[in-house]
Amino acid sequence: MAGVGIVLQSWRDHGKWRVHELLAHLGRYYAPYSTPQRPRPRDVDELIEVVGLGDRASARIARLSGGERRRLDLAIGIIGRPEVLFLDEPTAGLDPVARRGFHDLVHRLSDLEDTTILMTTHDLDEAEKLADRILILDGRRIVADGSAEALSRRVSGRAEVRWSRAGEHFVHATSDATGFVRELFAQYGEEIADLEVRRASLEETPTWP
Repeated sequence: MAGVGIVLQSWRDHGKWRVHELLAHLGRYYAPYSTPQRPRPRDVDELIEVVGLGDRASARIARLSGGERRRLDLAIGIIGRPEVLFLDEPTAGLDPVARRGFHDLVHRLSDLEDTTILMTTHDLDEAEKLADRILILDGRRIVADGSAEALSRRVSGRAEVRWSRAGEHFVHATSDATGFVRELFAQYGEEIADLEVRRASLEETPTWP
């Protein structure tokens, strides 16, 4: 289906092809499905720049690094300008700079091209940055479902209190950080040092009710 793009965890071995050559070849399959609203395929030169492979356009795929192959996977997934895009662990193997570039690309596809994106990831921090709606699975069971903001509110009451006293360091998890800190100072007063209260993030929440 021309309207669906897929980026899987594993990449297909087109080792003898060159980057530009392969994308141009695959793009031809989408040309018959081009419309004024969604022209297909994408311009290959522009796409190669978007995914950060501009200096590797003429390189054979067998000579690409793992991260570069992952960027090529992304390019293959969106060469046909899909209306629905499935991404399976799309940033696996990408360095921090490439990850930021990918995040910008996702926002561009969603905001400017009205692409519906379904992404699986083990990185909840990444999900918070990208997703309008997050489903958290434990095994085969959905244990949380909502926007990043809504899920953050669910864990906002959980906190980790860190402090030191008499040269020893302590950590305590609590749902009432204010009350716990009040009791701590009532008991030890000026002996408390290095006090830090950290609110839990989605990434740091080990279990969901």
